[in-house]
Amino acid sequence: MAVRDFDAEIKQLQATMKTIGQVLDLDAMRSEIADLSEQVAAPDLWDNQEHAQRVTGRLSTLNGELERYTSLEERIDDLSVLVELATEEGDDDSLAEAEAELGRIQKSLESLEIRTLLNGEYDEREAIMTIRAGAGGVDAADFALTLMRMYTRWAEQHGYGVEVYDISYAEEAGIKSAEFAIKAPYAYGNLSVEVGTHRLVRISPFDNQGRRQTSFAAVEVVPVLEQTDEIEVDENDIRVDVFRSGGPGGQSVNTTDSAVRLTHIPTGTVVSCQNEKSQLQNKASAMVVLKAKLLALKKAEEAALKKDLKGDVAASWGDQMRNYVLNPYQIVKDLRTGYETGNPQAVFDGDLDGFMEAGIRWRRNSEKADA
Repeated sequence: MAVRDFDAEIKQLQATMKTIGQVLDLDAMRSEIADLSEQVAAPDLWDNQEHAQRVTGRLSTLNGELERYTSLEERIDDLSVLVELATEEGDDDSLAEAEAELGRIQKSLESLEIRTLLNGEYDEREAIMTIRAGAGGVDAADFALTLMRMYTRWAEQHGYGVEVYDISYAEEAGIKSAEFAIKAPYAYGNLSVEVGTHRLVRISPFDNQGRRQTSFAAVEVVPVLEQTDEIEVDENDIRVDVFRSGGPGGQSVNTTDSAVRLTHIPTGTVVSCQNEKSQLQNKASAMVVLKAKLLALKKAEEAALKKDLKGDVAASWGDQMRNYVLNPYQIVKDLRTGYETGNPQAVFDGDLDGFMEAGIRWRRNSEKADA
């Protein structure tokens, strides 16, 4: 690569970094970090655990974002020095190393740039995901379980926490539905592009004749609410049912009726929680999910964008947003963005960043086109 090419690309990297820094508002970020650091140092911080967790979580997020930006800035400066020295000394090996580092930096910069696109009202929130088996019988139930594993693997790879609220197991294999939270900043912004119907094509392991089967599962995502969010739920509008938690095959998990199901009568919204041993804890967790879903409905109605926010999908033919094909060839392809990979197993193991980044860019371009 010619020296002038290095110079031009490095200048472009620096210009992009400057733009990202302006969008992130680094001065405001540093000011908030200083304020939060003072709060964390207060001796009475943990007198209110919920507040303390919000403060420490926000501080950790901001420190991570600032470190990500400054470290990439330093890498670009180091690259510039490496190119200059390698050029002066005619060191081809160092120039080759610089070329490889340039490619790595460009990839890191693209990922950082995605963060600037997550500026929606709820993008920075944690996310609650619901996965439902659709058409396809036992294969669909098995596929729904695979998708749940895929998203939890993605979260684990990034060091994000996962809290399972409820799982309804299917009789033969897999699950009918599952509800769980991804506890990470910007989880909603990233995962909201996963909303829709996912379609699997494979040789069914449940068909003794080895026939190819097409099955579907629906993914819904809503943001976790904070106390400042305006959503009021009248207790008189909620029906509370308690039941005994159960596992695969109807196996009893608890010997008491600790699982809780909440039904919001005006909208018909139903949520369940059975991950805690205490009925009160399960009710509190279920209320978190219910309020998140009701806010999603409220915002969807106000904006007339029910599909975009709530992800109310049919999980059947004609509604799919991503195909997972394992036979007669292997490919995972997003039908909106065109992004694809020939390694379905890696995707099922949580390699989803490429799909999410493409989805976020696609969403931004769609918003611009509609503006």
